[in-house]
Amino acid sequence: MTQQPNKLVIVTEKLLLKKIVKIIDQAGATGYTIVPAGGKGSRNLRSSGEPAVSDTYSNIKIEVLTPSRDMAVKIADKVAVEFFDDYSGIAYICNVDVLHAHMF
Repeated sequence: MTQQPNKLVIVTEKLLLKKIVKIIDQAGATGYTIVPAGGKGSRNLRSSGEPAVSDTYSNIKIEVLTPSRDMAVKIADKVAVEFFDDYSGIAYICNVDVLHAHMF
């Protein structure tokens, strides 16, 4: 039985970017996409479109395609344990169908 690819999505504070990317790389993921993020959650409203005093306090969304759910869970668990007690963030996993997967 082949494993289904998964997409791990992590939404958190931009100041954690380098640390989270290191976790993703160490887990063996082959790539990721990072985009600015904004919205409302349990820790108040964050805007992605309005100018801020410092870019450091903005949010990002990191999307990682993984070849297995196990890898996605491993990354998500490590990020949550290391950061989500002290910083805002959420992680979730989706099943995906990868088209043109020759690069995946």
